[in-house]
Parts: sequence; C-alpha cells; structure tokens
Amino acid sequence: MNMDAWAGVAQTILEGFDRHYTFFRQYSREGKECFEHADWGRAARVSRERIQGYEIRVRETVETIKTRYPEAATNNELWPRIKIVFIGKLIDHRQAECAETFYNSVACRVLHRDYYQSDYIFWRPAISTEHLEGTRPIYRSYYPRSDGTRRCLLQILASYGVTVPFENLRRDIRYLERALQEGHGSGWKAQPNYQLQVLDSLFYRNKAAYVVGRIVNGDMRQPFIIPLLRNDDGTMTVDCLLQRQKDVAVLFSFSRAYFLVDMEVPSAYVSFLTSIMPRKSLVDLYAMLGLQKQAKTLFYREMQHHLRHSRDNFQVAPGVRGMVMLVFTLPSFQFVFKLIKDRFDPPKTSTRQEVKEKYLLVKNHDRVGRLADTLEYSNVAIPVDRIEP
Repeated sequence: MNMDAWAGVAQTILEGFDRHYTFFRQYSREGKECFEHADWGRAARVSRERIQGYEIRVRETVETIKTRYPEAATNNELWPRIKIVFIGKLIDHRQAECAETFYNSVACRVLHRDYYQSDYIFWRPAISTEHLEGTRPIYRSYYPRSDGTRRCLLQILASYGVTVPFENLRRDIRYLERALQEGHGSGWKAQPNYQLQVLDSLFYRNKAAYVVGRIVNGDMRQPFIIPLLRNDDGTMTVDCLLQRQKDVAVLFSFSRAYFLVDMEVPSAYVSFLTSIMPRKSLVDLYAMLGLQKQAKTLFYREMQHHLRHSRDNFQVAPGVRGMVMLVFTLPSFQFVFKLIKDRFDPPKTSTRQEVKEKYLLVKNHDRVGRLADTLEYSNVAIPVDRIEP
C-alpha cells in the first residue's frame, strides 16, 4: 500500500466526517423553521435523526474503506501513516477536534483493540482549535454606552431574522432593560469596554429559542440569556433575562435535551460558553450542543488522566445491587459507571439489547430535567489492579 493509498483512506475518513457535519448543521438549522412554524413533532424528529446520523456516517465510511482499500482493513500497521496524513488534512479545518473523534470511531471499527494506542488513533488531540475563526464572527458586540440600552436590545432581538412577530415588543424591551439594570447590583459602573456580546446563532429546544450571550464590563463576564417563547396565537414573547451562572447552568444541565444550534466552529461556541459557565466541563458543553461523540472522547481522556494521577480503586456503588446492571464508582472521580450484565437474575426477563434500547430512548427524547444523560462505551479496558477485590 503506497502513499497515495494512505492519502486515499485519510481523505475517505475526512469526507465521511464532512458529510456528517453537513447533515448535522442542516438538522440544526431546521430548529429555526420548526420554531417559526410551531412544528414540534418535526423538531423532535430532527433531534432524533441528528443523534442517529453519526453512526450511519461511520458505518458508511468503514464500508467504503473496506471496499476501496481492503489492505487497510486487514493491515493494522498502515494506520500510523494514515493518521499522519489525516493530521495534515486538518490544518485550518473548522471542526478539527470533531474530525479527530470521527477518525477514532472509524479506526476502532477496523483495528483490533490491541491497537487503540496514540500511534494509531487520536489518544490526544493533534490540532489546536484555540482562536479558530469561521467565515463570519461567531458573536456580535453591542455598546449600550454609546448606542443606548434599548436600541441595543432591539437590535439583538431583530438580528436573528425570526419571522414570528412579538406579542408586544415594546413591553418586552422595557422589561429587558429593567432586568438588565437590576442585575447590575449596587455599586455597578459602566466601564469603557462595557458591551453585550451574543452568539451568532439562536439555541433551539422544545418550544423555545434562546439568545445566548454575555455582559462584558471591565474584567467581569456575566451571562446574558434571553428565552423566547412561542404563544398559542402565533406570536412570541420574551420570557425573562438570565444573568446568574446558577440559572444558566440549569439551562445547560445534562438532564435536559440537546440544543439545536448551527455552529460553523463548535470549539469557538464552547469557548464562549465556558466564559459564562466556568464550572461546566467541556464534556457537558459539547454534549448539550448535540456533539455527544466529542463529549465521549473528552470524558475518556479525562478518565485516563485521572487514573494516572490517582490511587483509589473502582468499587461497587453502595445500596441494593441491581438485577440488570452492575453499578460502580471511583470515589475520587465524581461519575457513576453502569455495566449491563450479560445475564439477568429472575424475575427479570429483559434482554441486554432491550436495556440498551431503553437508554437510547432516553437519549433521543427530552429528559425534561428528570433523567440524566449517559455516555455509552463498549470494549473499554479498566486496569485490573484498580478494581476493589
């Protein structure tokens, strides 16, 4: 297999990812249409199909490689060279970190698990996404000191081009202005850099759209979130203004459904969100933006890093043992691990596949704050010497 073939495999994987992310953005853009037409059934289907689309694109890419480059499917030693070529193709790619994860998904379907090493897959990221720019700025800035608060608020609400009319725009602007002033608190003073920055795309979920931004004043960064709700009469209303981190954290909770948001540069959106929710992990933020596969990659890297820098052992979680799952924890790592058993004790009659399908059902639907999201893994190795006897 020569260099042209290595490049061919790398290009096939990149084309598979680009196809996936094109569909991902198309699904995300449909959130606006669903909101404008109050088509909530379609919105649910779009969310479900967006989640399922990743695995479809991975399977397509694996089959293409096996058909066009059969040697790559049988000779594991070729993949370090393929990875090097793939890295070169990611220079200036606007979703490089997600493309690396897609590469891993494809490679792990082809390689034996003995080759799940840094030379063969992206155990660590190879391309930096810091300060990565898109074809247009990812957020817009407004200046209340020079332009006036009301004018800035009006410009923000009008900038997204939503065709749904406001029930009473003048009233909503007045309420927003009052809430913004009340949120400043006593002793607040506008600094020369005082501005409102809002992300270029609205965030859609269920029957609401969200303006997501931040208030910049001096060295302070404060959330600035405006929920827009659809009314039964075909209008929309500003619901409130969220300016506290704890309120915004609830909005981005892992017990909620994923947002539909069109992002050319997802890492830039995550960086922006981190500035207003510093306690949220990158795992949480990527997942809430619908990029749950990237969240899986980041979580796995975090877990491996933690295992290397800790000494406690995995142990069975306290409480009554389940009949379907083995639940265990690593006390120094604040996550719960669940392993589906191969066989269930009576009177349970479910199958392992049925349990997996029920978890997938939760992922595909709105969890409305009652059920936590999950990250599903298979063939993950845990050091035997880190398991409690």
